[in-house]
Amino acid sequence: MSQDALSVRIDKWLWAARFFKTRSLATDAIDAGHIRRAAVGSVNGDRVKAALIVRLNDAFSVQRGDMVQTIVVTALSDRRGSASDASTLYRETDESIKRRLDQQALRQASQSATPTLRGRPTKQDRRKLAELFANTYSDQRS
Repeated sequence: MSQDALSVRIDKWLWAARFFKTRSLATDAIDAGHIRRAAVGSVNGDRVKAALIVRLNDAFSVQRGDMVQTIVVTALSDRRGSASDASTLYRETDESIKRRLDQQALRQASQSATPTLRGRPTKQDRRKLAELFANTYSDQRS
């Protein structure tokens, strides 16, 4: 089928572009309002329905978790292919890439500042905590 004659529903296109693992997950995201029609450069757009026919150069904002991507459709496909094939179906806008990288850097900075404790503290961990609290509270009393 040629690109012009091909008409693809947005839920099927999102699945083929590998934004979602299954078509039903794509439909659930659409129903929840996580997929919106977006003019390039705008933040809020109209909600879409799963039966929307995707056309070339359509812009959508796709929210997955706390990440929002603004994409522009560059090709149509109703078949799920490899990841490299899927990446040719769309392009992410420059400001969306910048926003995503900023969020990623912020997330990494907050994770590196937070100590990771798993389960119950060991004896060594308890000693360090006791020493920390002893030093903290002895400074406040003086």
